[in-house]
Amino acid sequence: MNIEKIRRDFPFLKRKMIYFDNAASSQKPRQVVEAMREFYYEHYANVHRGIHTLSEEATSMYEKSRETVAGFIGAKPNELVFTKNSTEGINLVAYSWALNNLKPEDEIVVSILEHHANIVPWQFACKKTGAKLVYLDINSEGVVPEKEYEKINRKTKLVSLTHVSNVLGTILPVEEVAKIAHENNALFLVDGSQSAPHMPVDVKKINCDFFVFTGHKMLGPTGIGGLYIKEGLAENLPPFLYGGDMIKDVQLYESFFANPPQKFESGTPQIAEAIGLAEAVKYLQGLGMEDVREHEKRLVSYAIKKLSSLRHVEFYGTKNIEMRAGVIPFNVQGFSATDVAMFLDENAIAVRTGLHCAHPLHRRLGLKSTARASFYIYNTEKEIDYFAGVLEKLKR
Repeated sequence: MNIEKIRRDFPFLKRKMIYFDNAASSQKPRQVVEAMREFYYEHYANVHRGIHTLSEEATSMYEKSRETVAGFIGAKPNELVFTKNSTEGINLVAYSWALNNLKPEDEIVVSILEHHANIVPWQFACKKTGAKLVYLDINSEGVVPEKEYEKINRKTKLVSLTHVSNVLGTILPVEEVAKIAHENNALFLVDGSQSAPHMPVDVKKINCDFFVFTGHKMLGPTGIGGLYIKEGLAENLPPFLYGGDMIKDVQLYESFFANPPQKFESGTPQIAEAIGLAEAVKYLQGLGMEDVREHEKRLVSYAIKKLSSLRHVEFYGTKNIEMRAGVIPFNVQGFSATDVAMFLDENAIAVRTGLHCAHPLHRRLGLKSTARASFYIYNTEKEIDYFAGVLEKLKR
């Protein structure tokens, strides 16, 4: 990867700021913005409904975007539902599958590492159905011990786990978990919000039943994400939202729904956003996801080395780079996480601070809050040197 060439594609970087908040949302290359602008200026119309030229062009661009994005995660186009984000994808499964299949004494297994988006919907589903929510715990390095997976048993109906922790960067062994879940006749959902942007993902290799991801973390626009539903499952799920564009026929007292994925995409969809997401996918494919992963491994390894030399800085998570993505939560002795983030911002470094939509995990770690640095394709070791220098200046 030619990092300097990549950086020229991101107009934001002209501001001379260091952006270490990529786990929250990534910056956008000009190619994504220009693809969306071209659609609005030259091809805009609603999809699936018109026979005029513009509508047919828009429909073709929208469905080709689905093919591109589905291929990025190893799925078939009919297995990919465009959603607003990962949160909506998880809620779709909660409403369409969980509420219609769970019974008292059934169990849903999640981990203490989860983002709220992969906890709150299951709390809701359990309260509605009488099912039980079961948590996998972590060790001192933020890794789920192998013994914890024994909690997946015949009572388990769904296992729903993050692929990569948005706080600690821990990478979970999703292929192995899929085997355990299926051996117990449970379905398996993977939250790929922090993995799809940063490493190769193949839903067929993982053998998950559901996979969610969001566009704004992977160079794409906001308001667009995806839900993979394994072929054969979607046909038996009721729609999540009802209205236009998701039906075959509407009679006075009964409606008949379209085939998946259109069944789950009611109303006018995010057409321009889907086109922008497909352009983001093409950009990442041009770089090669293996190379994206290797670049981030180098960055996080280098950052851990630099932070380890600062005695007043404490960071959390495993030091095993093979089990960690490019996310580092940290605190500085004598300062609140908010003070640290504000000082970094005064020195042109953007990091996230707080609980990172993971309150249970922070309580488990005994932390009131953390600052979080997270890296992506346009970040460099030189930026990490400056970051470490500013943290040293803060202590002084």
